[in-house]
This record gives sequence, structure tokens and C-alpha cells, in this order.
Amino acid sequence: MSKTAVIFSPKYYQHNPGRGHPESAKRFRIIANELKRGTLSTSKNWQLVEPEKAHIEDVELVHDIEYIKFVKAVCRSGGGYLDLRDTVASSESFEVALYAVGGTLKAVNLVMEGKFNNAFAMVRPPGHHAEKFRACGFCIFNNIAIAAENLLKKFSLKRLLILDIDAHHGNGTQETFYETNKVLYISLHQDPRSFPGTGFIDEIGEGEGLGYNVNIPLPFRTSDLIYLKAVKEIVTPIITQYKPQFVLVSAGLDGHYTDSVASLSLSALCYQKVYEIIVNLASEVCQGKLVSVLEGGYSLKFVGKIAAAAIAKMSKTPYALNDKVPMPKEHVTRQGEKIIEKVKKVQKAFWNID
Repeated sequence: MSKTAVIFSPKYYQHNPGRGHPESAKRFRIIANELKRGTLSTSKNWQLVEPEKAHIEDVELVHDIEYIKFVKAVCRSGGGYLDLRDTVASSESFEVALYAVGGTLKAVNLVMEGKFNNAFAMVRPPGHHAEKFRACGFCIFNNIAIAAENLLKKFSLKRLLILDIDAHHGNGTQETFYETNKVLYISLHQDPRSFPGTGFIDEIGEGEGLGYNVNIPLPFRTSDLIYLKAVKEIVTPIITQYKPQFVLVSAGLDGHYTDSVASLSLSALCYQKVYEIIVNLASEVCQGKLVSVLEGGYSLKFVGKIAAAAIAKMSKTPYALNDKVPMPKEHVTRQGEKIIEKVKKVQKAFWNID
């Protein structure tokens, strides 16, 4: 049995938000090309799998039907803005977005059916900012939230983890699961005051979801040192205690120091280490059931290498990754340490954290 399924189709190139838009097909081609090089190109530990198109009923697991009809109508009319900011659709985008949802659903289904150990859903447009009634932040339909709802309903799972490592807080995913204890949402992200305006430490869930929403808003220019400290001291112990039956990762790869959209200062090596930790945790708590879903990542120099490193870790394939590690800035490190302590103080009401 192949270890890792990589969901991919050339159909994903057809979503075109316009010239100069960061979420372009170019970033996707760079990832695809990187998978054809070196040890990954000859490895039998992973396999490309074609996605299937989602049904409207699948999208309705998270989104209101009137919003779905709105997206379809905009695309039928030739495309245009779906929000007031930066989410742009082309005439093909509705169809491609259905394949993004379908590709993510295929990934979780393949893992749950035991056909693959884990899967990387290499899909676009991304999804974690999309809310029930609106598009946001380049995202049209919330791929990972729909996959989580599918796991809850189709497979009757009771405890899911969504770990969001995108540099921007996943406001849509948080909104979807804010009042349930069946999905633990943990997000590491940059200061969210400018965008998306959610993801602060005191956003901890409501009702049955109280304590099942964990936000770690890190300062701009956070380095590997603080990021990995947060993973070790907050993320890992909470996941170990929650014992999810399935791990979903919102794989935003935009925290790299060369990224044009985000403002963190992580190295590619940091992502490699994070994926090593995630794979090991999934192995410990849920027999390795893990699906990673592509979100952001706009550094044309490094996005392909980071995605390849993630797939290499998931498939246990050797992959040589070289990158410099930016020197941590003292004041940023101090600020980051203070934030980690504040998060711990809040989350100690729900979890055993030292």
C-alpha cells in the first residue's frame, strides 16, 4: 500500500483570479514541478490521485445555498469580485472550487477507507477563510471544514483536530466549529489585527465548544525558535490530551521569510520540522490518519520546496532541503514568549499545560 496520496489535477490551474494576484496557478505549477525532481520523483511511497467533483450537497455541509448560488452566478457571468477585498473568481472558478472540495473529500475518504496511510490535498482555490455566507481572503469554499463535517457525518467520528499553520487565522474554520467539542481547532498565525480580525487569545469557543478553540497569535517576524516553542509547549500537549481520531492540517505555507503576502520569518526547515512533529503525533493518537490541505503559500522560490518537504515527511521519503534560518530578533522573541505564556494561562483552564 502506498503511504501517501497526493490529490492533484491540472483542472486546478483553471481558476484565474487575474494578473498579479498572489494566488495564481504559477505557485501551483512550482509545487507540481518540485515533486518531479530528486528523490520524490522516484519514490514509490506516494502516488498522484485524481480528484472528484463535489456535489452541491457536500458544499452545503458548511455553506448556505444562497451563497453557493451567488458564486455560481458570478462565474457564469464571466467572473469578478466575490468580496470587497481580494477574492476574485473567473468563469471557471465555480467548477474548480467544486473540484477543490471534492479533492479534499477524496483525500479523507481514501485514508478512512484504509487505501492510503495519509494524504496531501494539493487543491486550489484555498478555503480556510471562507465563511458560511461569504468568500474571504482568496477562499471560495472552505475545503477543510467541509471535509471535517464529512468525517463527522459519514464516518460518525467524535473527535477531530484541525491544526491551522497558515500565517493568517482561519476565520471561516473557527466560525464553523466554534460551538462544538467534536472539532478541536488550533491555529498558529501572525498578529490578526490587520487581517482577518479574528484569532485572538481570548477566542476560546462557546457552549459545548468552550475550550476547543486555541489561538496562538504570534508577533510579526516570528522566527523558527518561537514558532517551534509554541508547537512544543502548547500544540503538542493539547493534541496528546484530546486524542483526535483524525488529524486535518490547513497547510498554509506562507510563513516563510520570503513570502510576499504574510509577515512571519520562518525557514523552510521549520516547516519540515513541524511536519515531522505532526506525522509523529498522528501516529501516536490516531494510527496516522492525517490529511493536509493546501491553503496559502506565495513565495515562488520556496513554496514548492516546502510542500515537497511536507509530502516527503508524510510519505517517509528522504528529501534534501536547504535554507538559511533567519536570526531571531530579541524584541520579537521576548514578545513571542509573552504571548506563549498568555495562551498557556488561558488554556490551562481546559488543558494540562506546564
